[in-house]
Amino acid sequence: MSNSLQVAKVLNNNVIIAKHPQHDEVVVIGKGIGFNMKSNDFVPLESVEKLFILKDQKEQEQYKQLVPHVDEKLIEVIGEVITYISRKTQTELNEHIHIALTDHLSFALKRAQQDLAIHNPFLFETKEIYTVEYELAQYAIDLIHRKMGVDLGEDEVGFVALHINSAMTNRHISEVRGQAELIADLVRIVEEELQFTILRNSLDYSRLLTHLRFAIERVRRGERVGEIHMLDTLLQQEYPSLYQIARKLTQVMQQRLNKTIYPAEVSYLTMHLHRVAPPHIR
Repeated sequence: MSNSLQVAKVLNNNVIIAKHPQHDEVVVIGKGIGFNMKSNDFVPLESVEKLFILKDQKEQEQYKQLVPHVDEKLIEVIGEVITYISRKTQTELNEHIHIALTDHLSFALKRAQQDLAIHNPFLFETKEIYTVEYELAQYAIDLIHRKMGVDLGEDEVGFVALHINSAMTNRHISEVRGQAELIADLVRIVEEELQFTILRNSLDYSRLLTHLRFAIERVRRGERVGEIHMLDTLLQQEYPSLYQIARKLTQVMQQRLNKTIYPAEVSYLTMHLHRVAPPHIR
């Protein structure tokens, strides 16, 4: 039957392995998809819009290994979360999110049961930089709390937000996490050098993070910013300490990203530092 999936194996109530008319063997995830199903039964393809199909062979194998160790209720909740994210963002998510979220949240639930909390060192930065993803992650953590009775807390909202950004941008989670970590480290350097703590809920803090994020993204893309020689000279003369901090920040970026950073970035950073620095340093 070309308009249906033939069940090859039922893994649990929410996951089956099936034969697909175009993609050969696939892993199919959906609420109740495996309930009362057995090998060689058929699932109509029109119901697939409510399901997720993992087509990539490597992803399939990883997911098959995960499923036996994961609470069925969690698989159901993650399905709801991914549907919600896709609908809200109108984005086709990288299918790896099924594995990434299932693996991460399953482990987080086990830690919660053992009362082993993990601190998120770049929660503030994640919340500020990835506002949309953070709201979606909050929905996910709230749904788990509501449906499974476990509150994973705000630190986990931050971790899940990075996974969501990874799926939306097709970037590996290590790259997404690395960017959030780099921004947090750059802020720490600024505060150490200025001997001043920037208020986390201030507009200055928000602007600084935004600038650091865009600077990092420009560097990743190899995008050249226009040279501003006269301004550069003026900034070095007027704000030598801020200029040196900005230079230090660009050196850290260059080292961590392994990319060339154009000199004008130092000038732009100096201007942003001037906005957040306490008056006696300006």
